[in-house]
Amino acid sequence: MEMHDMCAIAAREPRCVLATAVKVEGHAYRKQGVSMLLTEEGAMYGSISPGCLESDLQARVDRVLDTQQLEFVEYDMRPEDDLSWGETIGCGGLIIVLLEPVCAELRSIMSHMHAYFQCGSSVVLTRSFYDHYTQIHYVIQLAEDEESQTSLSHSPVAKGASLGPINTLITEDTPRLSLVVIHSSEADAVAFNSGESDLQRHGLNDAERWDVPLQISARYEPKSRLIIIGAGNDVIPVARLGKSAGFRVVIADWRETLCTAERFPGVELIHGFPSEIMPVLDIQSGDYIVLMSHQFPREREFLELLEDRDYAYLGIMGSRTRTARLLNDLPPLKHLHSPVGLTIGADGPEEIAISIAAELIACKRAAVAAERRDVQRGIAHATDGYRASGR
Repeated sequence: MEMHDMCAIAAREPRCVLATAVKVEGHAYRKQGVSMLLTEEGAMYGSISPGCLESDLQARVDRVLDTQQLEFVEYDMRPEDDLSWGETIGCGGLIIVLLEPVCAELRSIMSHMHAYFQCGSSVVLTRSFYDHYTQIHYVIQLAEDEESQTSLSHSPVAKGASLGPINTLITEDTPRLSLVVIHSSEADAVAFNSGESDLQRHGLNDAERWDVPLQISARYEPKSRLIIIGAGNDVIPVARLGKSAGFRVVIADWRETLCTAERFPGVELIHGFPSEIMPVLDIQSGDYIVLMSHQFPREREFLELLEDRDYAYLGIMGSRTRTARLLNDLPPLKHLHSPVGLTIGADGPEEIAISIAAELIACKRAAVAAERRDVQRGIAHATDGYRASGR
């Protein structure tokens, strides 16, 4: 699950905690910087491990919410003779997880992030630690190479506008950190119950011992849009798999009886003919488009309007012969995939949907890999829409 989704979920969850792997050494299931959201009711969104750490993290949620304090938690699974994690840990690394109650400043920051994601903008979230990691300061701003875009959802960012940094203020009410070590002894437990931390008892700062950077910057990408032209029955599994694969799915069709929330729950719907939907879609360079309305004249009209647009992917349902007729006398179209989907011998709507989803994922990963090769600074992670750096 990407940060785009977690920001949306946090907006409707009154009491939840954001868990982020701020440092990873050795072998681990996920990379540094990935996050997950845990709620007071026990729901978990996203993951940091294959299931080894999540239950322990969930057990800490009530304390984090009740105290409104931040916690660092250490999971050191490197010692081969340490059987405390059982036989199913599957990892042999060190993971430092930061638990943050989603309230006050962080809730506001995530709300702003969601607004910018919805308009197609990448943002950089910077966490700065002060006073030996006892205070935190958040800043978000547009990525340096980002151009503001518009999309289907109302956003405070107009096309072509710029976003200045959004800061939070450090005050006496700013949450203070509790430094928690997972491999605690009985003495540690007694000290915790008495309200005394390792920092107080030993003068030690675990965050400094772990070499957690004083400033951590993370670039988060918006979810790529999957725009499907057509709302027939065969589109239903494509939309479902597209959502599961991390796309922001948009269904556009002029047949209002087909293009309904009952048939396509949790996706964005647009009603209208191609000339009517084009201004609303405002297609951008990161969009993935699939034509599967099975309506030749309407698809031809859409392709004519698509001629001068930038996009990441164009898939057309149908045989090569039909596509050749569809493209007749049109200039060559970019990023064309026809017939749409990977060649896996698919038969029937469900298998065809799998082949389409697989091709969409392959193209998205290839685009991310190409972007990584161009990155001169920072560490790119495709798994969370995330790129991190620290100092």
